[in-house]
Amino acid sequence: MKKYYSLFLILLSCSITVQAQSGKQKKADRLYQDFAYLEATDVYKELIEKEYNVTYNSTKLGDTYMMLRSPENAVFYYGDVIQDTAISPEYYYKYAQALRGVKRYDESREWLQKYLESGRGSDEIKEMIEKSEYNTNATYKLESADFNTEVSDFGVFVKDDQVYFVSARAQDTEVKKKTYSWNEEPFLDIYVLDKGSGSVTPIGGEVNTKLHDGPVVISPDGNTMYFTRNNYLDNKEGKRDKDKTNHLKLYVATKSGNGWASVKELAFNSNEYSVGHPSLSPDGKTLYFASDMPNGMGGTDIYRASVDSLGNFGEPENLGEPVNTEFDETFPFMDTDGTLYFSSNGHAGLGLFDIFRMTEEDGVENLGEPVNSNMDDFAYFQVADSREGYISTNRDGGSDNIYVFNKLNPLVLKGQVTDAVNGNPISAATIRIMNDGEQIAFLETDEEGNYETEIARDKSFPLEAKEIKYETFEGELSTMDSDDTDEMEYNIQLNPVKDVEYLAEIDNIYFDFDKSNIRPDAAKELDKLITLMQDEYPDLVIEIGSHTDRRGSNAYNEKLAERRAKSTRDYLVENGVAEERIVEFKGYGETKPAIDCDRCSEDDHQLNRRSMFSVVQMD
Repeated sequence: MKKYYSLFLILLSCSITVQAQSGKQKKADRLYQDFAYLEATDVYKELIEKEYNVTYNSTKLGDTYMMLRSPENAVFYYGDVIQDTAISPEYYYKYAQALRGVKRYDESREWLQKYLESGRGSDEIKEMIEKSEYNTNATYKLESADFNTEVSDFGVFVKDDQVYFVSARAQDTEVKKKTYSWNEEPFLDIYVLDKGSGSVTPIGGEVNTKLHDGPVVISPDGNTMYFTRNNYLDNKEGKRDKDKTNHLKLYVATKSGNGWASVKELAFNSNEYSVGHPSLSPDGKTLYFASDMPNGMGGTDIYRASVDSLGNFGEPENLGEPVNTEFDETFPFMDTDGTLYFSSNGHAGLGLFDIFRMTEEDGVENLGEPVNSNMDDFAYFQVADSREGYISTNRDGGSDNIYVFNKLNPLVLKGQVTDAVNGNPISAATIRIMNDGEQIAFLETDEEGNYETEIARDKSFPLEAKEIKYETFEGELSTMDSDDTDEMEYNIQLNPVKDVEYLAEIDNIYFDFDKSNIRPDAAKELDKLITLMQDEYPDLVIEIGSHTDRRGSNAYNEKLAERRAKSTRDYLVENGVAEERIVEFKGYGETKPAIDCDRCSEDDHQLNRRSMFSVVQMD
């Protein structure tokens, strides 16, 4: 039962508990308001067992378990009372979120639909209902960090081979022996892992206090640190708001020897709302952070503020849509390529909180699995000029843990489509790449037969290639075991269709009545066939079949058809086609008419007086 509610929410709403009021109901509600969730669960259960205010206490117990990040328990208590007609529609949404936390996605969409129909919905809710696929071409290989503990560890920042992170391990400190009533773990401190030695120590200087401290970000020059902390400065706790909540604030400290000193709070802090989760742009001139300050879009939003050379800040600016929603956005991180990463429970996703990326080209994109899970995933950090990075998650149950990832660039798929017989490139060939029955890419080759696209790693994709003069190619593309490369080549050979007229784009060779000579219009078509056989398919072997209309006797028509076949063959040979490439020239008389008619028109007779070609060999 000992669940640790993901620290990004803790850090946005921490408080120091006050005295509980008398009466079990008041006691339970007071414990809840004071974030003493583990204690509150016991009291709410007692009230339910005594059948006292069951609907209310079941919803509050569900809320409590969600704060403890135990959706399996929240689903149970929400589910007991969700059909109660007196229940507020907000619980349709809460129940849907809990269902998502236990991977019951279809049921979650059903309750989101009910929430939408109650008039409480939004575009974000519609997206949650409609979207079910979350893919990104970048591949992440994750593993649990070896410096995790049994208590909470999260929120990494790396500078000069020093890994800064937040932890409740209470190592080498006397002031953190008191536990936090939310989860009965010690209050949070900032720690530093030296990647060279592997040692972990509390950050030096004046940063850590007896309350929550962290996470941090350090300026590019290494001299300035911004960090989150409860309202606490100069060994004194600051003022609380009217609800006795000790909010988060952002502080700045200056490098001093092996530690940090001269701690000051930032000007846009307030005792009435929280500000936290600092992140700097790569040039250090913009500070990103999360806050629930007034006039936001709802919940916690992501803001930015300019930083000048003297450390002065401009007015905080809400990032607005499409990043921020009516719900919660937290833990911003600006990568060196201009991509903003953040965590949110307001965009369509896999779990309670997912990690998203935002670019001007692609908009907001869910990173999908394995970065995201059905639980909370947050605090994305990428080491500059490296594939190494970190996320934080409670997917393993219990407290938050840090995961190290190796980010592989999108795999670039390149290839050329060529003629299987002569090796010539095929332009305007179309390539369809499928995944689970759905088309994920539709490509067209250029003049040199080349194509290129990005594709996910570690998968197999059915592939289809077509061009009107070629047989359809069907194959399978595998990107398994591609970690060591950023490019993959997949060439395709298409077999020409066994249809000479189609390949050469010629019409039939027609003859005049009772004639076998090659007409000028027929010569033009035969010249196309000669070009095909000499230039494109020098090993093409054909046979010729010639025909007559139905006028005249069968015997006469057979002889006439044979003369037509010979004249057709002679024209090809005389114009450069080797005799051995025409294995047969045969007359069929009137036995194989193109137009099978009893009372034929003159046009019908003309269509029947023809020579035709078939492929014998194309290798």
